[in-house]
Amino acid sequence: MSTNSILLIDDDTELSDMLAEYLQPEGLSITAVATGTQGLRHAQQEDYDLIVLDVMLPGLSGFDVLRQLRESGSRTPVLMLTARGDDVDRIVGLEMGADDYMPKPFNPRELLARVRAILRRTNETATKEPSEIEVGPFRVHIKRRQAWQGERALKLTNAEFTILITLMRSAGEVVSREALTRAALGRQLLPDDRSLDTHISNLRKKVATGSDEQSFIRSIRGSGYMLIPPAEA
Repeated sequence: MSTNSILLIDDDTELSDMLAEYLQPEGLSITAVATGTQGLRHAQQEDYDLIVLDVMLPGLSGFDVLRQLRESGSRTPVLMLTARGDDVDRIVGLEMGADDYMPKPFNPRELLARVRAILRRTNETATKEPSEIEVGPFRVHIKRRQAWQGERALKLTNAEFTILITLMRSAGEVVSREALTRAALGRQLLPDDRSLDTHISNLRKKVATGSDEQSFIRSIRGSGYMLIPPAEA
């Protein structure tokens, strides 16, 4: 069984110990630290497959850690832990580049499912398609997980990158919210879950031309989203 390395940043040491005991037999190597400063240092000095990051931390907050990681160019997937019912924390985290979130308290089995979903999505390699896909002004290199709009390199999170290539593969066709959620987040669409819409909003801003953020990615009411071919945008 291959081992994936997880950095857990949470000041609740009892919770961290419990999660490490639960996750390690599942083929996950856990490094746990209790402050944002320690977490940022570990994340910058070591390579991890996933970071589980609490919002409320002594020293640097989870938001501070996430912001500095993304500003430094880190693409390591981040699963944020937020206070239950705190939609503001969830939305802010996703807008700053988190891949997914979980409210506390949570069932360790559900956390494991979320972790596996993110790892499965980010570890996928394309075997039945070209290493590059090009649609209109967009070009992506799948294995390197790099994207360009014309000559401009796009700085996308893992979720945004997956959404873009999923829409590119079906350019001109509607892709359901359920299908995009499974592709980008590795899980089913949950009631009242706006995570996908937040990722779409962030992606639109990054590929916007002029003042029209929706020129390429169109929302189809009641159905999903569509990447509009350039001639029709």
